[in-house]
Amino acid sequence: MSRLRIFDAEQPQTLPSIHEDHPAIARELAKVGVRFEQWEANQPVAPGASQDEVIAAYRSDIDRLMREQGYQAVDVISLKPDHPERAALRQKFLSEHTHSEDEVRFFVAGAGQFTLHINGKVYDVLCEQGDLIGVPDGTRHWFDMSEAPYFVAIRLFTNKEGWVANFTGSDIAERFPRMQPLAAATA
Repeated sequence: MSRLRIFDAEQPQTLPSIHEDHPAIARELAKVGVRFEQWEANQPVAPGASQDEVIAAYRSDIDRLMREQGYQAVDVISLKPDHPERAALRQKFLSEHTHSEDEVRFFVAGAGQFTLHINGKVYDVLCEQGDLIGVPDGTRHWFDMSEAPYFVAIRLFTNKEGWVANFTGSDIAERFPRMQPLAAATA
């Protein structure tokens, strides 16, 4: 189940406000300029589908965002719990950073946790299958895929070369909850 937890950035131990229904999550994130949508495939996507098949299944939503936001490139990334570089890949994204372009991810399968640091608050967003998150450029954030990552995600880019992380040097990400592995993570 998708989830948004909102913490006070200075008091991570304080009980956060929690939202678990999509309209509430979308409303709360929209207040800080973050896009949160649900997409449905135009055609079935079989496990192990090729990048072209995955993109074709979501082509109408992809094209809409490309028109609206000027994105120039799209691809599909997939990671499973048995990936030999999973620990290094996870570590790469766990520290607070920004990008000079939007970070847009749609979860075709599996899950990932985006945590955003905006205006003195921390927005911890667990994205699952069917969720799209659009993090605006310059937004301080980090991403966790858990110790046993499992996701297939469509990525949209303005820069055809992809994104580059600009690390803030803050240790804030270490003070907030990490993503727990999905109980039903399968191939």
